[in-house]
Amino acid sequence: MKTIYNHILQAISKGEKLLAVLIDPDKMAIDSVANFIVKVNASRATHIFVGGSEVAEQLTESLVIEIKKHTKLPILLFPGDVKQITNQADALLFLALISGRNPDYLIGKHVEAVSKLKDSNLEILSTGYILIENGKQTAVQRVTETAPLQNNNIQLIADTAKAGELLGMKLIYLEAGSGALQPVSINIIKKVKSDIRIPLIVGGGIRTLKQLEQAYQAGADLVVIGTAFEDDESFFEELQD
Repeated sequence: MKTIYNHILQAISKGEKLLAVLIDPDKMAIDSVANFIVKVNASRATHIFVGGSEVAEQLTESLVIEIKKHTKLPILLFPGDVKQITNQADALLFLALISGRNPDYLIGKHVEAVSKLKDSNLEILSTGYILIENGKQTAVQRVTETAPLQNNNIQLIADTAKAGELLGMKLIYLEAGSGALQPVSINIIKKVKSDIRIPLIVGGGIRTLKQLEQAYQAGADLVVIGTAFEDDESFFEELQD
């Protein structure tokens, strides 16, 4: 039974705010997982995302298997490429990079993934992925060879999100990028949230509790944090249940 998306909808209907910890297989050693997940479990985190822009073959599956030994939190794949898909996770963010115009990341990679997904038990969540300019080039921008949307063009960002919803996406993901100099702005989050009727995910550049709360207050239903924990695991102490 597919339940992760329904749980997200139920949480939103109750006014609950969700938090995902993003773990990059290229940056997390297997022997570090147990101690890291102890901190995740003690925090307010509700989901674990696993993925990165450039990940070596087999790393994702090995990491997911190890993570599952230490937590009951749902594990969602956040793949930068088809080779990061593994049936060991609980769900897959089936990302369409709708902010870009590279056909590989709008449909090409998805077609390539079908053979892996035909007999998969993964809950597949179609996600409109929108990369927003943050002051530096991101790995996503480099790998996909697409330009981010300018952060001052709020109407275009909102229209892109709405187009994703009208195309049948289940989620919209506003992304400033890993290591972003600044997170997605409050005004962007507010505008997109007011225009769409599907859950809104926001990630990239969030490094403080204040920035996290601001994203929630602006309308983010689920916030993703990765680099902040990679740089300083003590940040978990600010996010205790």
